[in-house]
Amino acid sequence: MPEHRIYATPFAAVYPMYVEKAKRKGRTQDEVDRLICWLTGYDPAALLRQLQRKVDFKAFFLEAPAMHPNSSLIKGVVCGVRVEEVQDPLMQKIRQLDKLVDELAKGKTMEKILRQ
Repeated sequence: MPEHRIYATPFAAVYPMYVEKAKRKGRTQDEVDRLICWLTGYDPAALLRQLQRKVDFKAFFLEAPAMHPNSSLIKGVVCGVRVEEVQDPLMQKIRQLDKLVDELAKGKTMEKILRQ
């Protein structure tokens, strides 16, 4: 079975969409970056390097320093799919990031989004 096409999509191509979604709802790029860094373990400089390198989603998550231990607490529906029920580990990470950005755009506080 071929891999999903999102795996080969450059993360840098989707990142501006995450930022734009957040900004439309009055949130900031810094907040989006904070979510991404929290989830993946990248620091801001490493996140910027990944964006500049135009790595695909697969490499972005494979090279991530460490997924946050509380990422398993990310639950809910994204695009009609329950995040916690996604079987493919890479797709689940992508859906978790989508869910965090959705929660940010819906106005949740950073503390709740970051499962603190």
